[in-house]
Amino acid sequence: MLKVALVVGTRPEAIKMAPIAIAIKKNRKMKPLLILTAQHRSMCDDVLDVFSLKPDYDLDIMKPRQSLFEVTARLARKLEPVLAGERPDIVLVQGDTTSTFMGSLCSYYLRIPVGHVEAGLRTYRKYSPFPEEINRKLTSAATDLHFAPTRVAKAALLKEGVRRDRVFVVGNPVIDALLHVAGKDYPFRNKDLASIDFNRTRVVAVTAHRRESWGRPFVSMMQALKQIGARHEDVLVVFPVHPNPNVRKPVERILGSARGVLLVDPLDYREFVKLLKSCCLIITDSGGIQEEAPSLKKPVLLMREVTERPEAVEAGAVKLVGTDTGKIVDACTKLLDSRQAYNKMIVRKNPYGDGKTSEKIVDIILKRLDSIERA
Repeated sequence: MLKVALVVGTRPEAIKMAPIAIAIKKNRKMKPLLILTAQHRSMCDDVLDVFSLKPDYDLDIMKPRQSLFEVTARLARKLEPVLAGERPDIVLVQGDTTSTFMGSLCSYYLRIPVGHVEAGLRTYRKYSPFPEEINRKLTSAATDLHFAPTRVAKAALLKEGVRRDRVFVVGNPVIDALLHVAGKDYPFRNKDLASIDFNRTRVVAVTAHRRESWGRPFVSMMQALKQIGARHEDVLVVFPVHPNPNVRKPVERILGSARGVLLVDPLDYREFVKLLKSCCLIITDSGGIQEEAPSLKKPVLLMREVTERPEAVEAGAVKLVGTDTGKIVDACTKLLDSRQAYNKMIVRKNPYGDGKTSEKIVDIILKRLDSIERA
C-alpha cells in the first residue's frame, strides 16, 4: 500500500484536505497518514471532527503571539522526525501557509516526493498576500506533482518552467468539502444565529483577518462594515471574528456596539457553511470563500487590492473592492439596492470544480508516482 502523508496546519487546509484523506482511505491501494501541525488549533480540530478524521501525528506548534520565524523553526524541528521515521511514498501539502511551505521543504530534504494541492495560484506581488505569495512559489519549487485548480493556475506554472507532464488541472477540493456539508441541514448551535429570521433579515456575512491588511487598511474595512450595518434597517452584518488579537482588538473597538452588526466567535465548518447558505451576500478578504461562494449562488465583495483567484472575478461572481471605506460601502449598497446588479453576480457554473477533485488526485497519484525522480 502507498503511504500518503497529508500535512495540515490551518482551518482552510483541513477543509480542503479532508475529502482527499477520505478518498485515500476508501482506496485499497493507499493508506493516509494525517500530520496535523495545528498552526490553527481549535479551528482545525473542529473541521477534522466534521469529517470524522483523527490525526496520526499532532505536532501542536501553536503558541500565543508567535512570529513567522518561530512558526517556521518549530515546524522544521517537529516535521523532520515524523517524516524521517515514517518515510511516506508522497507528502501532500495544500495551498500557501507556512505549514505548506515547510512540509514541502522538509520532504525535499528527505528526498520524499511532494504533491501540491491548489498549485499555481499567483498574484505576482511579493507582499500581497503576505506571506502566502512567497510560500506558494517556494512550495512549487519543491513539488513533483502539481494539482492545479484551474487552467489559469496551470498556465502560471508552465510559464515558470514546470514540466507540462507534472501539472494536472483537477479543480479545488474545497468544492468537494462544501457539497458534502451543504447537502445536509445542520442547525445553528450559536444562539444569536439561531434566533435570526433569515426570511425577514438580509444577512451580510463577513470574514476578515489577512495579515497584509492589519493596521490602517483593516480599520478602514471595519469602518465600512459599521456604515453598512447602520445604513439599512433590514440588514444585519454577521462577523465571525478570527481569534488573532491583531484582528479581534480593532474589530471589538470599532464594531463592538455598532448598530446592525453581530460579532460571534469562530463557527465550526458546518455552522459556517449554513451561514453562507443563508446570507444574501458575502464581504471577505478570504481566498477560499471566493471558491465556495459561486456554488452557493452568493455574490462576493473582496476586500483586497489583488487576487490570486482571477477566475471568479472574470466569471462575475467576485468583485474586487479593496480596503477603502467608501468603495466597500458603495459596492455593498449597490448589491442591496439593485436586484439587477445582484443577479449579475450569480453564476451558473463554479469555475473551481464539480466536487470530484479528490478522486482525480488519488487517481493521478496511483498512475504517476512511479515516474517521479527520487535520486
